Amino acid sequence: MSVVTRFAPSPTGHLHIGGARTAIFNWLLAKSMGGSFSLRIEDTDRARSDEKMTEAILDSLTWLGLDWDGEPIFQSRRMDLYNAHIDRLVDEGKAYWCSCTPEEVDAMREKAREQGLKPKYDGSCREMGVGAPEGDEKRVVRFKTPLTGKTVYTDMVKGVVAWEHTELDDMILRRSDGSPTYNLAVVVDDHDMGVTHVLRGEDHISNTPRQILLYEALGFEVPTFGHVPLIHGPDK
Repeated sequence: MSVVTRFAPSPTGHLHIGGARTAIFNWLLAKSMGGSFSLRIEDTDRARSDEKMTEAILDSLTWLGLDWDGEPIFQSRRMDLYNAHIDRLVDEGKAYWCSCTPEEVDAMREKAREQGLKPKYDGSCREMGVGAPEGDEKRVVRFKTPLTGKTVYTDMVKGVVAWEHTELDDMILRRSDGSPTYNLAVVVDDHDMGVTHVLRGEDHISNTPRQILLYEALGFEVPTFGHVPLIHGPDK
């Protein structure tokens, strides 16, 4: 199997030392195994993304001597693809429309806290059918997370990691403004880019079980994951 890694910065600021280290790790992993290193610009945050920051990140990677294979992928140009996959999940009964307001979801979480339970969305709209929203009503699309069992994977850095599904809620895949969320977009992108190894900071480790469930729901092969410790200053 040919190894394919990727680095996926958001152009909301300059490349920082932690991001540079992650890029170097991915570049080294790919090159040491005769594979390829891809670059993806995660610019779906339209309000904060800046073309000048994109140029600055590319310049910084070049200065570091990190050459990427092929042209960079821009998430902002792939919205139709993401939404097509979300629609498929809805049609297959693996995702659903949710009309609960943010205030209602906050109330659900607070109620769960008071009961000593995990504060999360309670699945109120889970079995309401798969019909699309009508009129001007704004809704989100949520993923049907399995109610039982657990997701287990072997992390390249941390070894065997297991997450109980009861710890996860039905994550949002499409926001009320029609835009896809992070977890859905990166799964679709990594699959399309042929990424075999996802090496990133350990602040992403809580996203991994959610992404694995999405890979499986979409019928995609799950890549190998690895999470490296974050860089901290003397003040932690």
